[in-house]
Amino acid sequence: MGMGKSVSVRSSLIIGLKRLLLSCLIISLWLTGGAAAIADPTAANPNSSPQVELSRQGRQTVANLRRQAFQASQAGRFEEAEALWSDLLNYLPEEPAIWSNRGNVRVSQNKLEAALMDYDKAIELSPAEPDPYLNRGAALEGLERWEEAIASYSQVLAISPKDAAAYNNRGNAQAGLGRWELALEDFQSAIELNPNFALARVNAALALYQLGDTTEAIRRFRNLTRKYPNFPDARAALTAALWNIGQQGEAESNWVAVVGLDRRYRDLEWLATVRRWPPAMVAAMEKFLNL
Repeated sequence: MGMGKSVSVRSSLIIGLKRLLLSCLIISLWLTGGAAAIADPTAANPNSSPQVELSRQGRQTVANLRRQAFQASQAGRFEEAEALWSDLLNYLPEEPAIWSNRGNVRVSQNKLEAALMDYDKAIELSPAEPDPYLNRGAALEGLERWEEAIASYSQVLAISPKDAAAYNNRGNAQAGLGRWELALEDFQSAIELNPNFALARVNAALALYQLGDTTEAIRRFRNLTRKYPNFPDARAALTAALWNIGQQGEAESNWVAVVGLDRRYRDLEWLATVRRWPPAMVAAMEKFLNL
C-alpha cells in the first residue's frame, strides 16, 4: 500500500528485511498480516563474527539455522522460528540482530514480556542501533505501558532524528494517554519526513477528528481514499465522519468498499482496543452502524 517503512515490529507493512513497521504493535501485525520483517544478522557470514571460533561444520550449521529461521519467520511459523533463533543464539550469543529477531517472532505470538527481554539484550549489545528501541516501544505499547513506549521511541529519535516510523509510533503512544495535540505533532512530523507514509497520514486525520477539526479530517480522509482506494482504514473513517454530518449517500457508498476490504470495521471493540481509533471516531462509527 506504500504506507511507510517496515517496523522490526514497525507499525505497520513489509518493505524489506530490516524492520517491522508500525506503530502500535497490534496494528503493525494487522497491516503486515502478522508476519514480522526480520533483520539480517551479521551472522549471515559466520566468518565475520569476532566472538566465536566455529569449525567448518559449525559454520555450516549456523548458515542452515539462519536460512531456516528466516524462512519460518517470513512464513508466519513463529513458534518454529523462535526455536530456530534460540538455537542460533547458542552459536552466536553476542549478535544483537539475532536477539532482536527472536523478539520479533515472540511479539508475533503475543509473548510481549519475553520479547522485551530480547530487545533489552539487543540494546545492551548494540546501544547505538535504533531498531531494538523501536521494537521495544511497540512491545511496550502492546502492554499499554505508554510512557515507557514514548521514552523508547524518543531514544530512536535521539539516534536517528529523521525516523518517520518512530514519530508515528510515538504519536500512537501519546494517543494512548489521550494527548491528542502531542500525538498530532508527531504524526505531522512523520508525514513531513515521509509524505507517502499513509498510516501516519490517516493517524493525523484521526487525531484532527478527535480534536474537533472535522472539516480538515474529512478532507484528509478523502485525499487518502483517492490515493489509496484499497486502504480500508481511511475509507471506514470517511464513512463514519460523513454519516455524522448528514452525508448519508456518500457514506454508504464508501462503506460498501470497506466491507469488501476488511469486515473488522463492523466491530466497535476492535476499533477501540486493537485499531485504537480515537473515541470521537469510534462514536461516529457507532452512530453509523446503529442506524
